[in-house]
Amino acid sequence: MSELFNAFVIEDEGGKPKGGFKQLALSDLPDLDVLVEVAYSTVNYKDGLAVSGKAKIARKPPMVAGIDLAGTVVESRSPDWKPGDRVVVNGWGLSETQWGGYSRFQRVKPEWLIRLPDAFTLEQAMGIGTAGYTAALCVEALESWGAIQPGGKEVLVTGAAGGVGSVAVALLAKRGYAVTASTGRPETHDYLKGLGATGFIDRAALLEKGPPLQKERWAGGVDSVGGVTLVNALAQTVWGGAVAACGLAGSSDLPGTVLPHILRSVALLGIDSVMAPASRRAVAWARLARDLDPAHLAAMYEVQPFAALPELAEKIIAGQIRGRVVLDLNA
Repeated sequence: MSELFNAFVIEDEGGKPKGGFKQLALSDLPDLDVLVEVAYSTVNYKDGLAVSGKAKIARKPPMVAGIDLAGTVVESRSPDWKPGDRVVVNGWGLSETQWGGYSRFQRVKPEWLIRLPDAFTLEQAMGIGTAGYTAALCVEALESWGAIQPGGKEVLVTGAAGGVGSVAVALLAKRGYAVTASTGRPETHDYLKGLGATGFIDRAALLEKGPPLQKERWAGGVDSVGGVTLVNALAQTVWGGAVAACGLAGSSDLPGTVLPHILRSVALLGIDSVMAPASRRAVAWARLARDLDPAHLAAMYEVQPFAALPELAEKIIAGQIRGRVVLDLNA
């Protein structure tokens, strides 16, 4: 293959990141063991920061952006993968220190690859993407901790109308948990009810600074917001409960106290999806294949052409995207 193909590349321009579409050849790609023809990628919050230049995500420019990809193996020097295998890659430093998914072709390390479950198409895999896979890790952590019980007290999901939140709501509801969705967008309530949310709390209520111990309400929670929102979620969690924290859409600060942890045995479970080992990734994708209703997944995402990426990056940073956006690398 000698043809040129499109990629979105971030370069250094006067010490600042500057991204744009660029034509690449296979010879431009890193010398890694597996060549993947990328069918779809997606737009996550981190992608929005990288593409818009609002944060220096790419640490080794020039850098192909995009933390996700789904596609088909074309060539492989690894015995674990062969041409025709359908694969997905989430994280592993893509778009930060490793060339990412915003490219029609990409070479990757074999250990980064997860075999896509038969339950999903390549498009659906990116409808899930890092956000959905992270949500699955969060639910897995809460259940493994033993903090939540189907039919028991409410489970809180913050940033519920976003990518992580949408999938978390759907997965928890499927398992029989009473899910309360936190969102500042009342127009998303019907959407979230359709995914299984049974209650709502305005995000403003969780942004008000409160005492370190508050009325116990949540058996557990999935938080992608951070800051005061996470502090209040912990302060409102019942004795022995837990909150799985995976994001900082609101703030990276944690302006709270240890009181919920030492007086109520509330656990803060940190979730890192970027460097999670393959065993945890496989469990997360198996959970998604088992518990994510295809109709719910279809309601969560829209497909947009690759050319729309810069505009979508600005929208996701501004909180104007509901659910997920899949990028069609062929469009």
